[in-house]
Amino acid sequence: MRFDLVDLRLFLHVYEAGTITAAAAASHMTLASASERIRGMEDDIGTLLLVRDRRGVRITPAGRALVHHARLVLAQIDRMHDDLGDYSAGLRGHVRLLCNTSALSEHLPDVISSFLAEHAGISIDLEERTSDEIVDAVRNQLCDVGVMADSVDLDGLECFVFRPDPLVLAVPRDHVLAEKKRVCLAEVAHQPFVGLGPGSALHDHVTQHVRRLGTSLNYRVRLRGFDSICRVVGRGIGLAIVPKAVCLRYTRSAGIKIVSLSDPWAQRNLVVCVRHMKDLPDYVQRLIQYILAQRSP
Repeated sequence: MRFDLVDLRLFLHVYEAGTITAAAAASHMTLASASERIRGMEDDIGTLLLVRDRRGVRITPAGRALVHHARLVLAQIDRMHDDLGDYSAGLRGHVRLLCNTSALSEHLPDVISSFLAEHAGISIDLEERTSDEIVDAVRNQLCDVGVMADSVDLDGLECFVFRPDPLVLAVPRDHVLAEKKRVCLAEVAHQPFVGLGPGSALHDHVTQHVRRLGTSLNYRVRLRGFDSICRVVGRGIGLAIVPKAVCLRYTRSAGIKIVSLSDPWAQRNLVVCVRHMKDLPDYVQRLIQYILAQRSP
């Protein structure tokens, strides 16, 4: 097989766009050239990668295997370019760190800022993902470190508890639920809600568990930050599912109260996960040790 990087990027565009026409445009090539490249790939491996129909294309099992490997190869190439660029700029190390919404907004900014202030030769890419996506990225070596909830399958990874991070229900101070100490999501799913926008890791996490109840939440408004969410909840617009650390910070200023969620998925810790600690560069291990040294908020 002699696939080049252009072939791999083209095929990923086909998978993401669902049509060869759109993939050709995204790859800055003609439709004829894109079709010829895909046929050449199929001839080279001796099997179909795509099934064509009037609505576009469907990926075959062989095609899905190619998507998986293409992502790994291209991610490694991108990482190589980034790392070499770092060295040319005088940096000594580059860390790719994925984290969930709570870690990004509440727990990591101060820790990461302090670490970078003490280690001028290290840079960090910090990106928000869902906990499930982070686990997959760590397992497939698409990032160096993941910080996420321990409510996902962590089998095969080295994990270290960072901080407790339970999810709770934020309610207006004068709401009938404010008198309760604990509820389950099924009891309040019919209420109006305030939340983060689609695409945020916490929104996706909550949505996943709501669907398991066979329902959906009625969001009256979606906002970008936890501070805005808490203020809107305090004005009686709806309820919100947020990390407890957020609620504790805004209970007085936003006029909200904390009600614990009894659902098992809401009882969670933030964990720092890697594939194999011993295989990581020294500067990545140094970052992990620094994060874990800040276990107490």
